[in-house]
Amino acid sequence: MSALPRPSRPIRLAVRALLIHDDRLLLVNAYPGGTSDLWCAPGGGVEPHSSLPDNLRREVYEETGLCVTVGAPCLVNEFHDTSRDFHQVDVYFRCTLETGTLDAAWRDPEGIVTERRFVSREDMAALRVKPDSLIDLAFGPPLQPGEAGYDPLEPLLG
Repeated sequence: MSALPRPSRPIRLAVRALLIHDDRLLLVNAYPGGTSDLWCAPGGGVEPHSSLPDNLRREVYEETGLCVTVGAPCLVNEFHDTSRDFHQVDVYFRCTLETGTLDAAWRDPEGIVTERRFVSREDMAALRVKPDSLIDLAFGPPLQPGEAGYDPLEPLLG
C-alpha cells in the first residue's frame, strides 16, 4: 500500500444537516452554475469562534432559507481529493425544521448552492449523492442514543 501525499494546506472542518421533513431528506446541489449533478446535505465550512450548531444554522439558512433546530451529531465523514490537495471532515447533525419553506426564488448569498429540494428514499436512488452512506443514515434503522457513524477518507468526486 502506497502512502498518500501529505497535504500542504490544513484540513477543512465543515458541518452538515441531516434534515428529514415529511419522510423526505433535504439535499442541495452545491456547485456554482449547476456544473455537477452531485447532491449533498446542506452545510459548509465552520467559522472560528462560533459553535458547530451555530455554524450549521447559519449555513442551512444561507443555502436554503430554512431555520433549523440542531440536534445530536450522527456522522463524521472525511472527503479527500489528493489531486487538489483537499481534505475535509464533515460533522453531520440531525436537525428539525423550525420555520420556512423552500422557495425557488431563494438565492444563496455565496452563489454556491443552485438547487435545493426534499427527496424521498426512492428519489435518492436516481441521484448521485455524497457521502455514500447518506441514504442509509437518513432512511435506515435509527442509531442508538449517543451513537454516530464514521466514514473514513471517502474520495470526493465532482
